[in-house]
Amino acid sequence: SDVCSSDLIAAVASVPASAASTCTVSYSPAVFGNYIPWQSTATDTTGSIQVVCSGGLGKISYVISLGTGGGGTYLARKLKSGPTARLNYNLYLDAARTLIWGDGTGGIATVSDSYLAPAIGNTIRSYPVYGRISPLQNVVAGSYTDQLLITVNY
Repeated sequence: SDVCSSDLIAAVASVPASAASTCTVSYSPAVFGNYIPWQSTATDTTGSIQVVCSGGLGKISYVISLGTGGGGTYLARKLKSGPTARLNYNLYLDAARTLIWGDGTGGIATVSDSYLAPAIGNTIRSYPVYGRISPLQNVVAGSYTDQLLITVNY
């Protein structure tokens, strides 16, 4: 039978370094849809993170990092169903799914951006999140989810 994974749900946090500008974070979850355990190809999806900054003049710079989620590791994040069922997945910066998006330690990448703030209004930047579930995982049918923290340091 098919294994269905649900939304990848992310909590949101902003960490201001100064009061010169204000940034907020929102996201569109990476929804994998149906995962078929005997399928020999990976199950891919795409979500996005949006950062909206306003106020202040001059350069706005920030770094976006992602937490490990419920699995506690970047090398194989875990979607969870019930008390024991787990499905390995990961989130990446690139469409080729080679750069794991995390906290910048141990070869795990983050996103850095900077630009000149407009005199009036907001600047909205969107960053794709590329998700992948590895093929051929022997898992039970169910709805699998994970929650992780998005942090923007600016």
